[in-house]
Amino acid sequence: MDKLRTIERIRKISDANGISGFEDEVLSVIREEGKDLGNFAEDRIRNLYLYRKENIEGQPVVQLNAHTDEVGFMVKAIRPDGMLEFITIGGWIPTNIPAHRVRVKNQEGVYIPGLVASKPPHFMTEAEKKAPLEIANLVIDIGAVSAEEVINDYRVGIAAPVVPEATYSYDEKHDILLGKAFDCRIGCVSILSTLEELEGEKLKVNLVGDFSSQEEVGTRGSIVSANTIKADIAIVFEGCPADDTVVPAYQAQTCLKKGPMLRHIDSRMITNPRFQRFALDLAKEYNIPVQEAVRSAGSTNGAPIHLSNDSIPCIVIGVPVRYAHTHYGISAYSDVENGIKLAIEIIKKLDESIIRGF
Repeated sequence: MDKLRTIERIRKISDANGISGFEDEVLSVIREEGKDLGNFAEDRIRNLYLYRKENIEGQPVVQLNAHTDEVGFMVKAIRPDGMLEFITIGGWIPTNIPAHRVRVKNQEGVYIPGLVASKPPHFMTEAEKKAPLEIANLVIDIGAVSAEEVINDYRVGIAAPVVPEATYSYDEKHDILLGKAFDCRIGCVSILSTLEELEGEKLKVNLVGDFSSQEEVGTRGSIVSANTIKADIAIVFEGCPADDTVVPAYQAQTCLKKGPMLRHIDSRMITNPRFQRFALDLAKEYNIPVQEAVRSAGSTNGAPIHLSNDSIPCIVIGVPVRYAHTHYGISAYSDVENGIKLAIEIIKKLDESIIRGF
């Protein structure tokens, strides 16, 4: 796998703007990156499908899923003083939001720089200082001094999508990635790289890359994509919240530089144990480091996919992401690479009889 190419691909897709429901820019980048790998199709919820050019009619179908959307915000109201009230899109903790830069998309498609602001401490009462922070106490300041200026000059209106302001970087010495939307743009890269590495290979299965929308607001896009593709089996790539800095070492199951995480269970899916065992055994056979996890919370696109049709066997290959659902995430390139390696070995081994055994 071409490391420099993959690192640059992560930059392009991570830096693209695309909160849930507004993923168009991300799709444009993916189309460019995958233009030589097969044929694209797009549906009306903005799911993007990439059908491998070597697919042969009649073979079992493997769905390779990742979601294109990122968490963000949306303008709810414009105050007379020019401040923008907003709601969250996706799961945010209020204390992670203030004093960060954002990009507000105006009616002409231009992203306006802004800052998430709160009442300065100089003007807060003691009770306000001690009160829990709420989204209603925050605004986005784009530098305007009136609602009229926001609307007529900045051309920002109600329902404008707002993206976290963050720029991707790669620390070559420590092999560390830093940027926004690794949940799940790293997964989108993993699909493209998997298809690229398998280019020209003779397989016993057909591959469909599924870049689905609106995962962060209820796995909505994958409900549609699962029913469109009607796969026989699925691999979901995800950027999973790393736990190596927040729990005791003996409990940590999603650590940086220890390989992708394969979850056995989360709040909405019990992973198909036969497919999971198949993947774990292959990881061991090919010396690919992986982590196993038992999760009582969270979910992925695996939830709707594994309940589709007559139940699609599904596993999740999750790359650890520190500080997911904030402006910046931290991931290790080696974890991305090993997730792709595992997916490749799984796909090479799959055939109709093995899939039926799951």
